Amino acid sequence: MKLIPASEHRSEISVANSRFLTSIAPAFTAEEARAFILRIREEFEDASHNVPAFIIGHGRSVVEHCGDDGEPSGTAGRPALAVLRGSGIGDIVAVVSRYFGGTKLGKGGLVRAYGDAVKNALSGLPLAQKTATHTLRVTMPYSFFERARVLVESFGGVILDESFTSDVTITARLSQKKASVFREDLQELSHGSLQAEIVASDEATILPYT
Repeated sequence: MKLIPASEHRSEISVANSRFLTSIAPAFTAEEARAFILRIREEFEDASHNVPAFIIGHGRSVVEHCGDDGEPSGTAGRPALAVLRGSGIGDIVAVVSRYFGGTKLGKGGLVRAYGDAVKNALSGLPLAQKTATHTLRVTMPYSFFERARVLVESFGGVILDESFTSDVTITARLSQKKASVFREDLQELSHGSLQAEIVASDEATILPYT
């Protein structure tokens, strides 16, 4: 399971009268991340600094970037990126917009402030999961309909469509890891009379995470 932001999110903290607004969004390419960074810089063009950090991908196959945007080298972008790394969330871009409050924080204070700003934003970030899925279709007599629906839900699947004619046809999406077991359980439920056909596959489906 690969966690990603479900939507854009923003939070704010204050440190020694400076305001730190952290804007976070999902981004699946470096180009998407850079476009978001540009949009936030334009929105907060009066900020003292707009510090970016992003991680595209998961695990060993990632593209990372950070910058200090005028803060002392290593005091802003690196701690922001370090918090993103530690979260286990991928395909994520963050921009911390600082409004200077008149009190200098020093290098150590800046490192803590930028790290804390991202941590605070992540604490309220809605999450989704990116996972490989199969779309399955099965046609059945009405007598199996409710039991099949319950079986789909028990495997964390999502029913995409239901068609009612002389029989019922259900189209559902399940993770690839669970699809084979689901198909076996469906056959057991129906004493071998029902076969779920794989009609589509997707290696990166975005699903809600709870």
